[in-house]
Amino acid sequence: MDKLITYVVSDSVGETAEFVIKAALSQFILDEEYEIHRIPYVENSDILKKIVAQASTQGAIIGFTLVDPVFRKLLLSEAKKLNVECIDIMGPMMEAMERVFNRAPKLEPGLVHQLDADYFKRVEAIEFAVRYDDGRDPRGISQADIILIGVSRTSKTPLSQYLAHKRLKVANVPIVPEVEPPKELFRIDPSKCIGLKISPEKLNDIRRERLRALGLGPQAHYADMKRIHQEISYFEEIIKKIGCPVIDVSNKAVEETANVIVNMMRE
Repeated sequence: MDKLITYVVSDSVGETAEFVIKAALSQFILDEEYEIHRIPYVENSDILKKIVAQASTQGAIIGFTLVDPVFRKLLLSEAKKLNVECIDIMGPMMEAMERVFNRAPKLEPGLVHQLDADYFKRVEAIEFAVRYDDGRDPRGISQADIILIGVSRTSKTPLSQYLAHKRLKVANVPIVPEVEPPKELFRIDPSKCIGLKISPEKLNDIRRERLRALGLGPQAHYADMKRIHQEISYFEEIIKKIGCPVIDVSNKAVEETANVIVNMMRE
C-alpha cells in the first residue's frame, strides 16, 4: 500500500499542526504508513495554491494552522475546488475564543514560540543536565539544584532531562563500588541530593533486558545478582554517609519519580 502523504501548512513553525495530525493518524495507521511534509512560514497565496494542486495529484490530505483569515479561506476554497481533504486545526478555536473574549485576535504568527526568559531558563537547564550527566564533571554538583545518585539503570539520565524541562538544573552521579564518589557530594546540602533506590530483582530484570538489547547474554557480570547486591549495599553506605532523602524507583515511571522530587523540593 502506498504511503499516505500529509501536508502540514503553517505561517509559523508548524509544530502544533504536525503534533495534532500525528496524534490523529496514530488512531488509524502506523508511522511507517504515512509521510508528513511540513511547509512552515507561508507568506503568500501562490504557495497555498501549489500545495493544494500537488496534494490533489497525490491523494494527500492537508492540515494547517494559519492565523491570517484570508489565507485560511483561500486554502479551504482551493481544497474544495480540487476535492482535497483540508483540516483547519486552529481556525475554529480562534473563532470560538473571539466570541468568548468579544475581541479580535492579534493575528500574529508564532506568538506561542516567542523566546522569553522562561524558554531560555529551560534551555539552560537542559544543557546543564547534558553537561553534568553520569558524573562526568563533579564541578556541576555544587551548581545543581538537584543531584541524583544511584546505581546503573535507575533512570538517572531520563530523570535529569525530565526535570530540566521543568527548569531545574540537575546533575547525576553513578554509584559504583570500585569508584570513590566525588568529594563534592559530601560537601553540599544533603537535601539537594536524592538517592534513587531500586530492588535487586527489578534491577536484575532491567539489566537483563538491557543486555538483550545489546545482543549480549544475561549471564554477564552486569546482571549477576551477587554483583547487584554488592552495588546496592555500597549505594546504601553512601546514602547513609550523605544523609540525603531516598526514593524507591522500583515500580515508578520517570514522570512519577519526577513529581515526587518536585514536591520534595517545594517542601
